Amino acid sequence: MKYRIVIAIFFIFWGVMVGRLYHVSIKSNFYYEKLAKENIERKQFLKPVRGEITDSHGKLLAMNQIGFSLSIAPHLKENSVQLDTIIDTLIDTFPDLNKTVMLKVYKKDNSAYNHQPIKVVDFIHYSDMMGAYPALSLVEGIKIEAETKRYYPYGKYAAHIVGYTGKSNQKENESDSVVDEVGKIGKGGLENQYNAVLEGELGYEVTKVTATNKAIDILENRPPKDNKNVALNIDIDLQQMIYERFGEATGVAIVMKTNGEVLAAVSYPSYDPNVFVGGISAKDWKTLQEDLNHPFTNKFIHGTYPPGSTIKMGMALAYDKAIPGILGAAEHCSGHITLGSSKHKFRCWSRYGHGSTGLRKAIRESCDVYFYNKSLKVGIDDMAKNLRAFGLGVKTGVDLPLEHAGVMPDKEWKRKRFKQPWYLGETVISAIGQGYDLVTPLQLARYTGLIASSYLATPHIAKEVDLKKVKPELKPIQFDAFNVNEIRKGMYDVCNTPRGTAFAAMSKLPIIVAGKTGTSQVTAISQSTQKRLKEEQLAYFHRSHAWITSYAPYDNPQYIVTVLVEHGGHGGSASGPIAADIYKWLYENGYFAPKPETKQQSSGATVNKK
Repeated sequence: MKYRIVIAIFFIFWGVMVGRLYHVSIKSNFYYEKLAKENIERKQFLKPVRGEITDSHGKLLAMNQIGFSLSIAPHLKENSVQLDTIIDTLIDTFPDLNKTVMLKVYKKDNSAYNHQPIKVVDFIHYSDMMGAYPALSLVEGIKIEAETKRYYPYGKYAAHIVGYTGKSNQKENESDSVVDEVGKIGKGGLENQYNAVLEGELGYEVTKVTATNKAIDILENRPPKDNKNVALNIDIDLQQMIYERFGEATGVAIVMKTNGEVLAAVSYPSYDPNVFVGGISAKDWKTLQEDLNHPFTNKFIHGTYPPGSTIKMGMALAYDKAIPGILGAAEHCSGHITLGSSKHKFRCWSRYGHGSTGLRKAIRESCDVYFYNKSLKVGIDDMAKNLRAFGLGVKTGVDLPLEHAGVMPDKEWKRKRFKQPWYLGETVISAIGQGYDLVTPLQLARYTGLIASSYLATPHIAKEVDLKKVKPELKPIQFDAFNVNEIRKGMYDVCNTPRGTAFAAMSKLPIIVAGKTGTSQVTAISQSTQKRLKEEQLAYFHRSHAWITSYAPYDNPQYIVTVLVEHGGHGGSASGPIAADIYKWLYENGYFAPKPETKQQSSGATVNKK
């Protein structure tokens, strides 16, 4: 028995010894070989220069300013003479620097495990550094490196489109090696949408170094892949003109080609993206957040509003999809309808009514009762299904991040959202773009393009991404030819006949425009109200939003112009003049043919399908 124990101990001992011998001589060899190699080789990543963003004419919307960063050697003792001397030298050279901040940054990153210089100043402009460089470069412990800083020459005019860059967080660093090295990432707009392109690809340089970490030879060099640019369909001069045109009003304006190319998209008011580049102050951020006009919100894709009467063209086509032939019958408008035995009146905007009303008249004069009556025959589920197919209440697919979908409600939606049944009265008010109906301005522009051309286009801001052209995406949708042309004629009437709601603003333009105005209420009107107050008599935030959505030329649709003035009252008087000025600018700057057809020739014409 004793022999067995001795033999077992013998084998265990030699088993452990052989295992340790393998670990030391073979397995650990790879580790120590790698460590030894790192002692004689140093790999340093080379940062790519972030790509630029330009408008349709090559004007820079996002660019890189050239400058330098300042770093201090690690392992200097806090409150030491050497550290204080270096900091004081930087302060003497650049008086605007903050000594307290630099010391705080240095102390935070200084540790026994950090062997890299600690960056205490992110950016000094090239012109400021040039005179100081010779002297600073001789100071032991200071490292000067070339840096770029993002700059947005047009500031607030294109902020919601271009976005901005900011310092990356830990999660962003872990998911992207370029971001981890550069320390910056696109935080909004196209800077975020196309960050993977704009940031480029890291390069690197492997050098042979001495024991004191001094480079003596370059073993391998791979330059970074940078200057991956993005060119846009945006015309910044048009964008700037529209922004200034809003004046004291707040709202949105979109100019888009029927193929989806977005020429301008203004969310007013806006903000200066340059304040975010180096990190926005708490005071400035609080000011942005507390502004009741919401300058930080991108209203053309994040703002959702009741579409009001601008929904009526699509609503009519939704009725026809659900019940073919339903649009052939006129409706009688006496100024209101009631449902069953209820005394509740669903009013038309005209208290006197419109009398016998067909499709074209219903669009021209925006008769609510016409749409009330048709909706009761079709029902909310078919209405919502078809309107979503027309691009309302769904994301457009535009190349911008975090687009909102809005709402085209149906029975199932209400059950999930409120755990309540759908009521017939809700169908009626949805038929005129009120109630739960919510759309973004870009959805409305896209849908207007569908009405004009019978193609549902995917809006796109970018024209070229790293020299690759963005191809238009067009989805054909079939409509009854007679009905869609009656709707287009009604839209022509809106802008070009005296009874049209946009006649005053749009009838004297050098090109022929077709459109539809809308007034979307933000507060309910009591049944006891016999005579409504005028919009200008209401408190500002109780006034209705004012819409106009339009296309031109009438006979050959090329451009869509959609304008929303928040709490503007009536579309024709508030949004119409802005849209008119946009069309004038487009005409004067060569976007239209110089000789438009006469209105007499166009008043009953059929719009060509593209």
